[in-house]
Amino acid sequence: MLHSKFTLSTALFAIALAASPALAHPPIAERPAAQEKASFEADRADILAMAGNYKVQFDMQESTPWIADYTPLDKKTSGGHEVVRVIEDSGRKIVLQHLLVAEAEGKSFVIKHWRQDWEYEPAAILTYNDSGIWKMEQVSEKQRRGRWSQTVYQVDDSPRYAGIGEWEEQGGTRRWRSNWTWRPLARRDAVRSPIYDRYYAINRHSPTPNGWIHFQDNIKMMKKDGKLSPVVSEYVLNSYTKFDEYDVQAADDYMAKTGEYWAAVRGAWADIAAKGGIAIEEEAQTGTIISGQLFTMGSDIVSGKISTEDAIEKAKNLIAQHASVPVATK
Repeated sequence: MLHSKFTLSTALFAIALAASPALAHPPIAERPAAQEKASFEADRADILAMAGNYKVQFDMQESTPWIADYTPLDKKTSGGHEVVRVIEDSGRKIVLQHLLVAEAEGKSFVIKHWRQDWEYEPAAILTYNDSGIWKMEQVSEKQRRGRWSQTVYQVDDSPRYAGIGEWEEQGGTRRWRSNWTWRPLARRDAVRSPIYDRYYAINRHSPTPNGWIHFQDNIKMMKKDGKLSPVVSEYVLNSYTKFDEYDVQAADDYMAKTGEYWAAVRGAWADIAAKGGIAIEEEAQTGTIISGQLFTMGSDIVSGKISTEDAIEKAKNLIAQHASVPVATK
């Protein structure tokens, strides 16, 4: 009996890994126009409510090992101050930029953080496929009906992961739940040179009375004998609590000075992705191999070391030189 259960669990896990992200949830039944509109507006309100000024806490806990000789890491907690701003809202698409604000020697400094793009009923999403490769994955009309995709980008605006899901209410709380999504190794793990090199995860976002939370259910995976195998499960809870008793203005000043530059960087990445995806060499501890250069130019614009125009030209050249469309989709 134990053998049968194990075989069934293994088979189901293999099926889950092989399944297309777009097929993770059954289609949403067609709804009356008034109900559809009310649902859409409620979703938009929850996404837009993520913008604001926050005190953040990141709680990470490895839990269940899936190989005999692996010992889960102790719980890790970190945090700081984070500003989230709406940089695009076209109705069916909302783009939120995160910026960390820190202080050293009595001075504030800003670290451009991650970005999240939300799109209603997307025809395709940019998903992580394998090391250094993100591909545009088509989403059928039935599977995208009533759903939003969330695409997360790294500090240099290169892609990280994407998922699609439905905003829903359960137990009196609202949440968005993604399908199972692939993502590359995070910097927090990369510095330890772990045996795993990617995550298979479900993401959930929920508004709270004083902010919002992002919960991750991660399976850390490694390649062994040409196949992907689970190493350990991890639970992550990122809490965003409304708070503005820090130098919020520093973040807004950074955005004002670098907005044109980062818009051009986003556009350069998007032009390549639109052709079928993005292929670029990863450097796990920083993201992509050009992440540091793109990021530094943003800071150099603020300090006056480089003009916006020159930074844009150099950034476009860097992206064109190092990024391409994945071979299979050319």
